[in-house]
Amino acid sequence: MKIIVRDVPPRSVWALEKAGIHPLLAQLYAARGVLEPSELDAALVHLLPPTAMKGTAEAARLLADAIHQDKKLCIVADYDCDGATACAVAVRGLRLLGAKHVDYIVPDRVQDGYGLTPPISQRVKASGADVLITVDNGIASFDGVATARALGLQVLVTDHHLCASINGAVALPDADVIVNPNQPGCSFASKSIAGVGVMFYVLLALRAELRARGAFASRPDATATVADASPAVAKKPEPKLDTLLPLVALGTVADVVRLDANNRRLVAQGLKRVRALTLPAGLAALFVASSRDTATATTFDFGFALGPRINAAGRLSDMTLGIECLLTDDPNRALELAKTLDNINRERREIEGNMREQALLVAESLFEDTAEAPAAICVFDPDFHEGVVGIVASRIKDKLHRPAFVFAPSGATGHGHELKGSGRSIPGFHLRDALDLVAKRHPGVLLRFGGHAMAAGCTIAEAHFETFEQGLAQVAQEWLSAATLLRRLDTDGPLKPEYRRVDLVDALHHEVWGQGFAAPTFSEELEVVSQRLVGEKHLSLKLKHRGEPVDGIWFGRTEPLPARVKLAFRLDADSWRGERKVRFLVEAAELL
Repeated sequence: MKIIVRDVPPRSVWALEKAGIHPLLAQLYAARGVLEPSELDAALVHLLPPTAMKGTAEAARLLADAIHQDKKLCIVADYDCDGATACAVAVRGLRLLGAKHVDYIVPDRVQDGYGLTPPISQRVKASGADVLITVDNGIASFDGVATARALGLQVLVTDHHLCASINGAVALPDADVIVNPNQPGCSFASKSIAGVGVMFYVLLALRAELRARGAFASRPDATATVADASPAVAKKPEPKLDTLLPLVALGTVADVVRLDANNRRLVAQGLKRVRALTLPAGLAALFVASSRDTATATTFDFGFALGPRINAAGRLSDMTLGIECLLTDDPNRALELAKTLDNINRERREIEGNMREQALLVAESLFEDTAEAPAAICVFDPDFHEGVVGIVASRIKDKLHRPAFVFAPSGATGHGHELKGSGRSIPGFHLRDALDLVAKRHPGVLLRFGGHAMAAGCTIAEAHFETFEQGLAQVAQEWLSAATLLRRLDTDGPLKPEYRRVDLVDALHHEVWGQGFAAPTFSEELEVVSQRLVGEKHLSLKLKHRGEPVDGIWFGRTEPLPARVKLAFRLDADSWRGERKVRFLVEAAELL
C-alpha cells in the first residue's frame, strides 16, 4: 500500500477561505478540484437546466399529451436501488403532475434478466398500458423496444448507461424518445447523473411543459376548487417536485456515480429534506429499520444502510418490495416493508459472506506459486448465487486491487448453460470498454454485456468461461501498468492538532462525500502506544498524535502494528459514558 497526499492548489484554498469557508474545508474542497465558492452553493437554482439534456423537451410533450388524453402509463424499472428509486420518483412525480393511470413492472433478476426484453414489453401491453417508460435501463434494449413499438406502445427510454456499439458505431434503440446524457449529441454537463436523476429531470421538463400549456393555477398557493364559478380558477396549483429529492439523493449515492457539482447539489438537497423530516414514509421506516438517525443523516447512511436494504430485495427476492416501500404513504405499511427488507438484507449478508470466502480462496489459488495476482481475476463456482456476484466481485477487487469478475449459473438455454457475471474495476481500467474489446477479439463469447468504467455485467456460456477469463486477462495485461496495479490511497495529509475537535468531525459528516468526491482521509506518522483485538476481528488502538493521546480502531484488521507507523485515517466521534471524543478510523498503513 502506498499512501499518497493529494495536491492542494493554494489559489483555490485562498479563494474559498476568502469566501468565509473554514480553512480545513477549504483545503479539502480545493484538493477535490473545487475552484470557486459558487461550486459549493447547493441551491436548486444552480442545478443544470432540464433543457440542456437532450430529449427532455420531446419527452415532456409525449407525457403531457398522454396525461391530457388520459392514457395509461407503465414504468419498466430496474432491480437495483437506482432503478427502484427512479421508479418511485417516476410514479410519484407523474401522479403529482396529473397522470391518473400509472403502474410499473420490475423485471426479476433471475427469470427476466436485465432491461426491457420482448417478454417484458408483452407484459406491459397485456396490462393495458399505452405508454412504456423505462427508468435506469433501455438504452441497449433493441429487441424489447422494437417489440413494444410493434405492439402499438409509445416508448420513452430514460437511462444513464453508456450506449451500445455495433460495428464500431454508436447504436440506439428505435424508441419514440430517448433521454440519456450519454447519447450522442447531448450537451448535458453531468454525464455521471444516475438513472433516478435522469427521471427527475424528465419530470422537471414535464412540469415546465404543462405550465406552458396553462395546466396549473397561476399562484402556487392557489386554493381554488372545482366548485368555483370560473373554470379558469379550477386548476390545481403547480406541484412541488422537491418532495422527490430524498429519493433522488438515495439512488444517486447508492449507484456510486461520480458526485460532480450537479450530483452533489441533488444529494445535498435530498439530505436537507431528510434531516428536516420531509421524506417519504418508506425512507423514514428504512432509517428506523437500520437504526440510523434522520436528524443527522449522511451520504454514508444512503450508501451503506438504506441502499443495501433496497438492493437486497432485487438480489434475493422481488424488487417490488423495495419499490412499494418507497411508494407507500402509510407509516405502518412502510415499517412492515422496511423490516422485511432488513431481514432479506441479513440473509444477503450471510450468503455473501460464504460466497466471499469461497471466491477469495479460488482467486488466491490463481497465483499460489507467484508473488503477484494476475492482472484480472475471474471466479466461477456452480454453487454461487447470481444475486450477490457484484458484491463479491467488489470484495475481491478491494482485497487484491485487481479488476474482478464473479460468475454464477443462470440456468440452461439454447446456448447451453449460461453464466451471469458481474465485475468491478480499479482506476485506470474501463471495464465496459474492456468487455467490448473481448467481444471483438472473441466473437460469440459474450452473449450480452453492458455497464460503466468501474462496474459492468455480462452473460456467457459456461463452455466459454476459460476463453473469457483469458481474454479479459490479456486486455488487462495490455492496459494496466505496474504503477496502476500498485495499490494506493489518496489522502489529505497530516491533520493539524487544532482540527482534532468533535464539532469539526460533525461538520465534516454533514457535508456531501462520495464517489469522485472522497470523504476526508488524513495520513501521518503516529506512535502506537497499545493495541488489542476486539470482537476477534478488529484492532483497537491507543495512539499518540502530535504528542497527545487519541483512540483509534481498524475494523477488519487482526495483524498487529509496529510501534511507529504511517497511518491513513478518517475522523469519527465516539461516545463513552456521555462524553464524545474524537476517534481515528484507520483505513491503511504504510510501514516506515
